[in-house]
Amino acid sequence: MNRRVTKSLYVGDVKIGGDAPVSVQSMTKTDTRDVKATVDQIKGLEEVGCEIIRSAVPDMEAAQALPYIKKQISIPLVADIHFHYKLALEAIKGGVDCLRLNPGNIRDGERVREIVSAAKERDIPIRIGVNFGSLPPVGSIGKTRAKHRLSDGVNLLPKAGDVTSDEYSVVDHMVDTALWEIGILEALDFDLIKVSMKAFDISTAVEAYRRLAKIVPYPLHLGITESGTAKSGSIRSSIGLGILLYEGIGDTIRVSLSDDSREEIAVGYEILKSLELRQKGAILIACPSCGRADVDVIKLSNAVDELLKGVDKNVKVAVMGCEVNGPGEAKDADVGIAAGAGRAVIFRKGQKVRVVDESEMLSALMEEVEAI
Repeated sequence: MNRRVTKSLYVGDVKIGGDAPVSVQSMTKTDTRDVKATVDQIKGLEEVGCEIIRSAVPDMEAAQALPYIKKQISIPLVADIHFHYKLALEAIKGGVDCLRLNPGNIRDGERVREIVSAAKERDIPIRIGVNFGSLPPVGSIGKTRAKHRLSDGVNLLPKAGDVTSDEYSVVDHMVDTALWEIGILEALDFDLIKVSMKAFDISTAVEAYRRLAKIVPYPLHLGITESGTAKSGSIRSSIGLGILLYEGIGDTIRVSLSDDSREEIAVGYEILKSLELRQKGAILIACPSCGRADVDVIKLSNAVDELLKGVDKNVKVAVMGCEVNGPGEAKDADVGIAAGAGRAVIFRKGQKVRVVDESEMLSALMEEVEAI
């Protein structure tokens, strides 16, 4: 696949866009005002490979907590700002690495310009975070004191899959919202810009990203918002993000799950590894099991998967339960195991290395992994 060529910028020491790999980020689920809880959660995310972290800034107390959080963590910190421009100014003063601004609820152009001027002084990038759930009222992009969200006309607009003519759609409204704020930033000669176009509806999100990718040169942050629990949300995110990433669109991702933030990182990397966009950590190939298996392949696969979580090297490991696909898949893996009744064959690049008793197969497999 050919990656979309974009401008590049740095969020802290993480390069976004250009020739940089797609980065994986998450968002804290703690009360940002609770510095210790927030720092502890971020440190846990750092351990599983999170590269950028975003924290909500609902009030001034949260904004003032950001510098205390930042000094205790190792990855870049993004301030998530809604409604109140002064929170953005305080976050900038506190030394955050990036801002997320919502053009749906900070619609006063003069306030946006004030934020941009302060960010420009410190070379702090801005993510323009367009979200279907908080779009400005129809006909009121960039206008304050507009209608309430529940009577603003947005929900009456056709989504990407429902447009039957040239009628104004949700995608049009999302793109126009992004372009309004991009125009303000560009007018101030500010180009440290990345943009997100999130929606729960996959077709709407995909079309919005596709459309914007054709008309602006900035890196895109991908996400399917409010995607769901670990199981359903992972599937929805994998489909939505996978479509875009396969088309070369996307420079940084967040998998939004109603679950432990560390699960978001695990799923994010699995999506990228499946598309061969990142090779961080081990890749597990495991057969689904069937009546031919002489061992509990599901139990074995989960045991191997758990052991591989501590492996940071780029290695492909195959776990097979019989002779049908085992040898072939083992050829494609760096290390493989084909388990049978009471014993298992250990492969390396498709070549048999040894046969071990069932009680020794996990330790023998991990010995081969460590030997690579």
